[in-house]
Amino acid sequence: MEGLAVRSLLRSGLLRRHVPTCLCPWKVPHVLRSSHAAAPQTSAPLQTLTDDQMLMKSTVKKFAQEQIAPLVSIMDENSKMDKSIIQGLFQHGLMGIEVDAEYGGTGASFFSSILVIEELAKVDASVALLCDLQNTVINKLIVKHGTEEQKATYLPKLITEDLGSFCLSEAGAGSDSFSLKTRAEKKGNYYVINGSKMWISSAGHAELFLVFANVDLAAGYKGITCFLVDRDTEGFHVGKSENKLGIRASSTCPLTFENVKVPEANILGQVGHGYKYAIGILNEGRIGISAQMLGLAQGCFDYTIPYLKERKQFGQRIFDFQGLQHQVAYVATQLEAARLLTYNAARLVEAGRPFIKEAAMAKYYASEIAGFTTSKCIEWMGGVGYTKDYPVEKYFRDAKIGAIYEGTSNIQLNTIAKHIDAEY
Repeated sequence: MEGLAVRSLLRSGLLRRHVPTCLCPWKVPHVLRSSHAAAPQTSAPLQTLTDDQMLMKSTVKKFAQEQIAPLVSIMDENSKMDKSIIQGLFQHGLMGIEVDAEYGGTGASFFSSILVIEELAKVDASVALLCDLQNTVINKLIVKHGTEEQKATYLPKLITEDLGSFCLSEAGAGSDSFSLKTRAEKKGNYYVINGSKMWISSAGHAELFLVFANVDLAAGYKGITCFLVDRDTEGFHVGKSENKLGIRASSTCPLTFENVKVPEANILGQVGHGYKYAIGILNEGRIGISAQMLGLAQGCFDYTIPYLKERKQFGQRIFDFQGLQHQVAYVATQLEAARLLTYNAARLVEAGRPFIKEAAMAKYYASEIAGFTTSKCIEWMGGVGYTKDYPVEKYFRDAKIGAIYEGTSNIQLNTIAKHIDAEY
């Protein structure tokens, strides 16, 4: 009877004035931008791979297990990437995955890059980061915004022998990256750069640096311009690598610029458009970090489960205790969800559809799950998991950076919320 009375009141309009418009009976909120609505069609599962992608995935797995795995511990301890690993990445064609064959690249897809990053991260997140930045950031910026001369000059080397480095962050410009103070002053047909950068990945080994500097501080972020700076340029200095908690084999260095002269021809794209390029490339790059965190978490999980099936307590395998089984099942479900978020974001990029919110979701969630998974794996393994004799503690340390670089977790949440606000 009460239900009938309420429905009667709703029909009469007496209660509607107290109900938000979007919650009125039979009224569907107008949400189109988030749904990516399309004509009904039969689609393959997100994890469907082509023959080429399956071959690439298996090749990378073999390379990672045979050449990277034996060096992971010593590279972590020494905070230094072994040169043979860098050479191996180039030799296997993993540093130009999406670049066209005319420049010596593989000419594969963005999704292929994501698969490679994920597979490398299962063994070492530092190596995965090196590959990630080269493919999803450095190469892509030059392909998208470089002149034909710049592409011909830099891409063949970036694919076969030279590392690149993305130089945006500064001591006072982290999450608020567009408050950067590094200045580029025009002098005839060249610019003079002065300033400094912090937390620059791959700087220790890089030969080419994509440096963001402001040519007009009065214009604010609209003065930010990207410059191609060679390592041996006079006045340019790469500082000592940071002593980090995780991804220790990946060099992270400060940079200083003291009257560094850069030819006008070395401007990437248009003057004052650097902020657009940075935003655009970081949106895609976040999917790469999502793949790194996903692979890292999966690698730790894959190492831990066999141990749980072998170790016995109270006369049975640890894995046979229901309390542990439920935890394992929960983590496995979270890993699958992170994978689907990551793959979906990557496929949206390839389809040329909106992906910024989905990329933020993937990066945020995969980072959270990486931290959670590696923490649980240490707990499941007990005392041995806490020692450096086993790799799970390294996975745990490596996972923390996921919530920090290429946009902190809070920045990702801001981005997601901004899009939801616009959609509704």
